[in-house]
Amino acid sequence: MDQPAWLQAAWAEFGVREIAGKENAPEILRYFRDAGDENPETDETPWCAAFLGAMLKRAGMSGTGSLLARSYLDWGIKLDEPRIGAVAVLSRGDDPTTGHVGFVLGDAGEKLYLLGGNQGDAVAVAGFEKARLLGLRWPKDDADVADAIVDEDIFAKVLAHVLEMEGGYSNDPYDPGGPTNKGITLAVYASFKGQTLDASSRDRLLSELKAIPDATVSDIYRQRYFGPADCAAFTAPLTLMHFDAAVNHGVGAAIRMLQQSANVTVDGEIGPETLAAIGGRNVLDLIERYAEIRRARYRALPHFWRFGRGWLNRVDATLSLGKSWASTEGITRGLLEPAQNAKGELTMSDDTTTAATDDSAKWWAQSKTLWGTMITAAATVLPLLAPALGVSLPADLIQTFGDQAMTAIQAVAGAVGTGLAIYGRFKASTVLSLRKS
Repeated sequence: MDQPAWLQAAWAEFGVREIAGKENAPEILRYFRDAGDENPETDETPWCAAFLGAMLKRAGMSGTGSLLARSYLDWGIKLDEPRIGAVAVLSRGDDPTTGHVGFVLGDAGEKLYLLGGNQGDAVAVAGFEKARLLGLRWPKDDADVADAIVDEDIFAKVLAHVLEMEGGYSNDPYDPGGPTNKGITLAVYASFKGQTLDASSRDRLLSELKAIPDATVSDIYRQRYFGPADCAAFTAPLTLMHFDAAVNHGVGAAIRMLQQSANVTVDGEIGPETLAAIGGRNVLDLIERYAEIRRARYRALPHFWRFGRGWLNRVDATLSLGKSWASTEGITRGLLEPAQNAKGELTMSDDTTTAATDDSAKWWAQSKTLWGTMITAAATVLPLLAPALGVSLPADLIQTFGDQAMTAIQAVAGAVGTGLAIYGRFKASTVLSLRKS
């Protein structure tokens, strides 16, 4: 495994030690200067933070510029688990103003092993009790890795919640998904393995599903739900609600519900319009609205009588946890980077042109409310009437067909509307402006 540049710089200083008596080690005095202290006194001044800041600077990173170990508690990004090269901030005695800081090499049992300065008066490796750990941080300057760490950290948190909601193995006869373990159906597992589910493979695949490894569970959830639903674009509270919805309702349905929550065009694609709207909304408002939409969707399903209470409790638990994260971590927005996102550049300034539409002026085929009502009615009523006609029509099939039909019709309507808009723009004689409310 490649070590971060700052850790490589630290290893190059391994063995540097204080000089006994009045003489000072020139390397240690240089650490002070590199860390931002232009007038270092002696190598007997606590220098763990000076060493750490100097190594970060040599790797092209920014430290805190302070010689206080605890200054690194508010630096970089927070990590929940130790990672090689991470900055570990430790307490020292009972004094709340003092501490120690070093680079993580690994952990074993109750000990955390650090490479740092002023460890036994030298640049050395030492073990420290984990009970002393105050925080783990990573440089924001290391953008690609920092983003990956945030992504992995959020994914681990939301996956833990989903697995708690899903529980273990079940095979409820009323569940159209059939045998399920940790929220993964037998059909999904077979698809992930690239195998056909039939009479000859069913027993073997079912046995594998019952003993599915945690790593495989994680891979399935990331590849099938977290990634396709663009969960990495959002802060933890919104990611939690959106990921849980993607797992329980399907990715396409979750994206449409997210767009309803943000009050934007419901097209099943998370693009600049959706991201801009999310970036401008308070995350608590978003997840509360999202929860309302999920509850309404559940109530429209034909199996609500059987699973409804559990579904609603799941939404309540997800909303409660999301609010808790927002409060504890001081999160007020839904996007990790509201001004820029991989889906497109988003700049929300006074110069931004905004189009306002009036539902009353829509062609009836463009009304998502109308089509949503028709599809929900079909998904609820047809499964009950179809058996009397000798036809089996699952609600999920009707929902999928209806969503596809709605998308196709809206695409045609959108093309017509775009043509009219272009024609109208050429004919317009006045500048468009937003109506004051």
